[in-house]
Amino acid sequence: MNAFIQACIKANQELYEYITTHITQADYTYSNTIGEGGDNSLNMDLKAESIFVKHLQSFGTIYSEESGTIPSSTDNEYTIIIDPLDGSDNFTSGLPYYGTSVALKQHNEVVAGVVCNLVSGELVYRTDGKANFIHLFNSSYVFHDYTQPKLALFERCYKFPKLCQTLYDHSIKYRSPGAVALSLAYAHKYDFVLFAGPMRSFDLDAALHICKPLYIYQNNEILLVCKNYKKFETIKELLN
Repeated sequence: MNAFIQACIKANQELYEYITTHITQADYTYSNTIGEGGDNSLNMDLKAESIFVKHLQSFGTIYSEESGTIPSSTDNEYTIIIDPLDGSDNFTSGLPYYGTSVALKQHNEVVAGVVCNLVSGELVYRTDGKANFIHLFNSSYVFHDYTQPKLALFERCYKFPKLCQTLYDHSIKYRSPGAVALSLAYAHKYDFVLFAGPMRSFDLDAALHICKPLYIYQNNEILLVCKNYKKFETIKELLN
């Protein structure tokens, strides 16, 4: 398992360095290729995917938001779910909030999740036990756990205007930054995280494995993740 995590770290390091030092204007344009997730893939999406395939293909069959199923270079029992650029619209718009998401599945069960913030260089991963927070290049990095966060995140809040009004009526502050896996994986930092929309493996598998020790509620339309039980019950009641 450690070898897989290290490969994920190396892939994110290479991608981070590419974005920082080698990116071109062509990376910001669309490829006119419709990805597995149903969107027109950016050239940067495909570049990021190629980096992950290079580092991870030996560990299992890859299922990517861009190219769908990519067979493994070895015969094994693992499937790797990747979103090689979580928050593509943010990236192409110059909004500094985007990252990557990788989930490792064995016999259809997620056994490892890795999510990286490609702007800050922070990376969080979990196999079992607690989540681990590191920096891609700073070995002395210390994650600060915010015990009294002032903000929540509500991804794709525009799909639920009535719920937005309910949160407003209860004086609940939130933001909708636009990178689902990244927001969910860092639920430890926030008051809570809500997501509204299609429940896709690319967005959820890695992040929910990372958040497994937290309180999670999910139905067909809404996903709630919260680290505080009292707040979790309060928000859950507003959803029903």
